[in-house]
Amino acid sequence: MLQNERSLERKKKMNHIIGIIGTNSEQSTNRTLLTFMARHFAKDATIEVVEIKDIPMFNKPSNMEVPKEALALAAKIEAADGVIISTPEYDHAVTASLMNALSWLSYGIYPFVDKPVMITGASYGTLGSSRAQAHLRQILNAPELKARIMPSSEFLLGHSLQAFDEEGNLKDQNQVAELEGLFSDFTTFMAIMKQLNHAHEANKKAAENFSWEDNK
Repeated sequence: MLQNERSLERKKKMNHIIGIIGTNSEQSTNRTLLTFMARHFAKDATIEVVEIKDIPMFNKPSNMEVPKEALALAAKIEAADGVIISTPEYDHAVTASLMNALSWLSYGIYPFVDKPVMITGASYGTLGSSRAQAHLRQILNAPELKARIMPSSEFLLGHSLQAFDEEGNLKDQNQVAELEGLFSDFTTFMAIMKQLNHAHEANKKAAENFSWEDNK
């Protein structure tokens, strides 16, 4: 009985993280990476892996109506302790589908303001989406997003088609150890960010009031 109570108490204290697959591709190894992380870190946090492939094309509607798919994702982000975004690299940048999702998630809704974010990425080549990750950091720093990105950290999974076994587990134990260290750092980062929340309302108001039209 006591053990069950302790287990329940531990689950209450666990961080809940949204893992965003940064592509609409059905075959992406970024999905495999986030799914592996959800399993591997299940004792430390709940990682809910979410898709962006059903979010409609951003068209800046004059009535500011945000599609229900984007609103649902925004609600999940708002309620989460942190977000992990795993992005591939297309033409030295993040995918069009990820940029599309982030456009909706900063159009009259601001779930990323002060939200701790960890960036990972998998790619078929050698560099492991390094330039896309740098691009994503720039986007998340935009006035309408204002995310808190974990500094000095990036998980770059190159040659990702060969990186996983048949069960979807990372084969290279050095990479597993690196990912474990980064995730431990992210846990600490989320805890620190919870303490640095005194300006949250002001930051959110600044995001709401920002307009590119007024800053020519």
